[in-house]
Amino acid sequence: MSSRTILIVDDEAPIREMIAAALEMAGYHSLEAEDARTAHSIIVDQKPDLILLDWMLPNISGVELARRLKRESLTNEIPIIMLTAKGEEDHKIQGLEAGADDYITKPFSPRELVARLKAVLRRTTPLGIDEPIDVNGLRLDPASHRVTGNGVELEIGPTEYRLLQFFMSHQERAYTRSQLLDQVWGGNVYVDERTVDVHIRRLRKALGDDFMHLVQTVRGTGYRFSAKSAGKA
Repeated sequence: MSSRTILIVDDEAPIREMIAAALEMAGYHSLEAEDARTAHSIIVDQKPDLILLDWMLPNISGVELARRLKRESLTNEIPIIMLTAKGEEDHKIQGLEAGADDYITKPFSPRELVARLKAVLRRTTPLGIDEPIDVNGLRLDPASHRVTGNGVELEIGPTEYRLLQFFMSHQERAYTRSQLLDQVWGGNVYVDERTVDVHIRRLRKALGDDFMHLVQTVRGTGYRFSAKSAGKA
């Protein structure tokens, strides 16, 4: 039903197993971490779609990890749901101020967890990730993994597809080559920044004369995706 990946961060194995079973039944793929350090490594490497984060973790608390994730450009858009036995209002406020998108107090039912998770994903997922996105006749449909230009299917390689999907869901913002490597290739992949230029050229060629202008060079920075005219690049 879903290819979305959820990271469960909790130091209690039985709770992780219960949540993982509920997520599997709902069609999600799950990853697990028992502490903040392991969680951060998984997050940077695999970029989960959502993090279920326990408040009480050994060494580094869940709230501290949430603050760190929201400060880092590679991870600040990943939604977080805090899990905790603490029901006091000030703890909820602390969690939300740290950047959490929702808050669930233990004990909770698996059904409630999945429902809240779906609601957060709906709220935080840009077009082009779950739903099709259309820009001036260029359409990316994540369900069928197809890109069409004015109704004609375009032949786009897997890396160029990921690059286009990121661009179309993050329009009008300039990204450096390093940021694109982190967001499209992954934080732990060691690839030369010039690789980005190669794939940008391939993407523009695949888009053809009608749409290649949407992928714009930003001098001194990198690239952006924009339907607005950039003038000379």
